[in-house]
Amino acid sequence: MDTAHPPKQPTVVVIGGPNGAGKSTAAPFLLKGALGVLEFVNADQIAVGLAAYAPETVAFEAGRIMLRRLNELARVGSSFAFESTLSSRTFALFLQQCKARGYRVVLFYVSLPSSDLAVQRVALRVRLGGHNIPAADVHRRFARSLHNLFELYLPLADSWSVLNNASGTLEIIASGTPKRISVKDSKKWLLLQTLAKA
Repeated sequence: MDTAHPPKQPTVVVIGGPNGAGKSTAAPFLLKGALGVLEFVNADQIAVGLAAYAPETVAFEAGRIMLRRLNELARVGSSFAFESTLSSRTFALFLQQCKARGYRVVLFYVSLPSSDLAVQRVALRVRLGGHNIPAADVHRRFARSLHNLFELYLPLADSWSVLNNASGTLEIIASGTPKRISVKDSKKWLLLQTLAKA
């Protein structure tokens, strides 16, 4: 083995946040030239590929395809990225498995200040030809996403940034590693922590 040039540590980048937060729009900016990531796995894009005119009808199948692809990439040690609302625990287990394989976990969480704004953003997306998500699902996922962010996903990340996208321009609220946290906007950070406990 060549010890002068150790193998590069693979990276998994997670772009999390509630429905309507702008994860897919932010992804190219967040991933541009970053961390050796060549593939971005997105269940919404997979669903559009399966049923362009009604992607919501194939959401479950798109999710299965996404999970299969993520597992394939992790198995071969590729660096990759994916997006999720993080409203379930599914990806926490997956990220633990990635870390056990030597992956570095980088998390970007694109936030909004309220579930009502998330519902409005989804409605705007639908008017512009995008896919719909029922308002009740958006509200439910919003609360669970924030809870899981603080309880499950931040502790798993080797580095993370929580961003505000209420205005359509990403602003850093806080960033950190397992050993330090840097809060840039304490008011918004406290709001997210409060919403996570609601």
